[in-house]
Amino acid sequence: MDEEYDVIVLGTGLKECILSGLLSVDGLKVLHMDKNDYYGGESSSLVLNQLWKRFKGDEDAPESLGKTKEYNVDMIPKFMMANGLLVRALIHTDVTKYLNFKAVDGSFVYNKGKIYKVPATDVEALKSTLMGLFEKRRARKFFIYVQDFEENDPKSHEGLDLNTIPAKELIGYTPFPLYLLKYGLEDDTIDFIGHALALYTSDSYLEMPAIDFVKKIRLYAESLARFESGSPYIYPMYGLGELPQAFARLSAVYGGTYMLNKPECKVEFDESGKVIGVTSEGETAKCKKVVCDPSYVPDKVHKVGKVARAICIMSHPIPDTNDCHSCQVILPQKQLDRKSDMYLFCCSYAHSVAPQGKFIAFVTTEAETDDPESELKPGVDLLGPVDEIFYETYDRYEPTNDAEADSCFISTSYDATTHFETTMKDVLAMYSKITGKELDLTVDLSAASAGAAEE
Repeated sequence: MDEEYDVIVLGTGLKECILSGLLSVDGLKVLHMDKNDYYGGESSSLVLNQLWKRFKGDEDAPESLGKTKEYNVDMIPKFMMANGLLVRALIHTDVTKYLNFKAVDGSFVYNKGKIYKVPATDVEALKSTLMGLFEKRRARKFFIYVQDFEENDPKSHEGLDLNTIPAKELIGYTPFPLYLLKYGLEDDTIDFIGHALALYTSDSYLEMPAIDFVKKIRLYAESLARFESGSPYIYPMYGLGELPQAFARLSAVYGGTYMLNKPECKVEFDESGKVIGVTSEGETAKCKKVVCDPSYVPDKVHKVGKVARAICIMSHPIPDTNDCHSCQVILPQKQLDRKSDMYLFCCSYAHSVAPQGKFIAFVTTEAETDDPESELKPGVDLLGPVDEIFYETYDRYEPTNDAEADSCFISTSYDATTHFETTMKDVLAMYSKITGKELDLTVDLSAASAGAAEE
């Protein structure tokens, strides 16, 4: 502990482990510590008896649920977009060699009380039962525009500058994005495209330039085509608990040092308020920068919200999802008369996260009340019968410090989404602040297809 490090990383959550790996690859001397005796932090995976202890104390789990070690229940369950930022980071760092992935079966959206497959291409738009006949044709034209759009080819822009055109145009009293108005799409169609395809978590995207919106839809469609499954997502075999450990291995290969079970890790600052090291068990390791999750520096973060979630063990797939053994269902906020979307996540023995015949489902949302059971009911009701259900809330924090001034780089808490796009945005922003450079994730995506995606 008497050595000096470029960076000390506190916590082995996924964000911290990715950053630890990336910084080690960059040649920085990294010490990675965790107050817990296990990897993963908030994003750890639990076997059945650990899950039971968390929610039921010393009570034993019923034998009917199967062997405890056959469960890998992720506490922060999120799917990966096949062409998304996390997969690019995995390829960039060659972490794919430590993991096996399998495509996720389905991607769905909730509309007017029913679950529908999310249409992402012109062909799917025509087949979809989500829209009426005339709306299908309008949606098809819009999807063709998105599919043909090339940022560097003005001919594909149809005379629109998506960098300057605001994504909301006032017509009468109703705000419509100009690029959707051009195709005359209805409110419900705009709703599922914005939330289930572009994966925005609120309607604030309507205020933004259209370019980001179009890129997000293209990402979804290209990811969908990648493995030709029913969704644009992939997921690791045995769950996400493998991910932090894979990035930890990467860091170790490049000289990173790991210390688990280090209690009371205290970040030390000099008189000017700048990081100088971390103290644990009476010893101080010196460093130039600290990277950590909010739990290590409670005086430098503030609460910005709360996530409500239900964790369910089931003996069947989610109804009306074509018997998918793994899927995501997004319930857009307007469909539930809420301020935030609700998400259903389902995985099963097909991804080796539960015993044969068992399914793990999560219902998550940004909490708007103090009653998670009532608040999550619209999502839970879509699951059908459940063998066991646990309710929980956790607070979300964001940093309040000036990282440039104090050299303490703090991640934000995990949100309610069931995909990794927002998580990776935080990681990439932190990487840029820590290193002063952008991470180039221009990679050969086919490098993850062989052996990295088990069908």
